[in-house]
Amino acid sequence: MTFDRASNTYRTFGRAKGRPLSPRVQAVWDETLPKLQWAIGGPLPDLGAKDELWLEIGFGGAEHLLWQAEAHPDIHLLGAEPFMNGVAKAVRGAAEANLENLSLHHGDVRDVLAALPDNALSRIFILFPDPWHKSRHHKRRLLRSEFIAELYRVLKPGGELRFASDIIHYVDWTLTRLKKHGGWTFTHDVGSDWRVRGDDWPGTRYEAKAGREGRPCHYFKFLKT
Repeated sequence: MTFDRASNTYRTFGRAKGRPLSPRVQAVWDETLPKLQWAIGGPLPDLGAKDELWLEIGFGGAEHLLWQAEAHPDIHLLGAEPFMNGVAKAVRGAAEANLENLSLHHGDVRDVLAALPDNALSRIFILFPDPWHKSRHHKRRLLRSEFIAELYRVLKPGGELRFASDIIHYVDWTLTRLKKHGGWTFTHDVGSDWRVRGDDWPGTRYEAKAGREGRPCHYFKFLKT
């Protein structure tokens, strides 16, 4: 199935803006975001001596994105997030940690994917995406079949897709579509593996909220075959 960005205009995320940025955060935003922002349609981020390019889709409060960038200075991270306040957290964190291996897109990740060439990425993270619970909103779910095919296109052979969710019927929805696509290998050896985060997979505020509300989280790794 071919991904046609022009025809995929349904909204896959909720609000794009929350509270106004404080003057201090706004100043950091104005100074730092232009240095980090990846222009759609422009060249890929300059990897320099970096070995790989990773993408986090919908990075929320940026805890995971910033941790990965700090933990892997040999990797370049690209983060896409429509929520302005989440992007502001990433901008501030990057400025405070003086990260040079991070690029950001403030907007819809489908525009990023449409602009990426084949086999551009070595790893993709999709952590706790909006499940859009109501049946009439399922068309807004991110991990639909055509989107999965696009992830497959931009990921290198042997590249890894990481997915996490605390909503079991969204987990079932995603696993069904990944299996139907047929190009993914499930990397877990035993049933309990997908209930435990790895050491290189830090927690997020969404995961913490799920724990407080009694919802178990599920963590998956898939390889492009």
